Amino acid sequence: MTTQQGAAMTIPTADKTKAPHPIFGTTIFDGHQAQMGYALNAMCFSFNAQDNRDRFVADENAYMKSFGLNAEQSDAVRRRDVLGLIRCGGNIYYLAKLAGILGLDVQDLGALQTGMSKADFKHKLVLAGS
Repeated sequence: MTTQQGAAMTIPTADKTKAPHPIFGTTIFDGHQAQMGYALNAMCFSFNAQDNRDRFVADENAYMKSFGLNAEQSDAVRRRDVLGLIRCGGNIYYLAKLAGILGLDVQDLGALQTGMSKADFKHKLVLAGS
């Protein structure tokens, strides 16, 4: 890590020549993932508007096609495969909008990401807060 001198502070900057350290079972959301998931994340961002959520619910396939989702992304949406959507370039903050339409909450997403049941995940959160 290097530093960049600012007017009033020193800002640490990442060494972009080093590859990120892999974290087992984790998809790193980097520039490549962002490019790969652009259409998927744009679609999920569109769910800020109720009429777009309604259009998606009315015809998921047509809505996904209108955003140019590829076959892998569309299949992951149809299977409600949140981890697959992350591997396809989905950003969890945008995917949370889709999850809401599907009736999932943040604890459902956490359980899916950790491979735990929702009850076990909630229990883990309670223990972590103790």
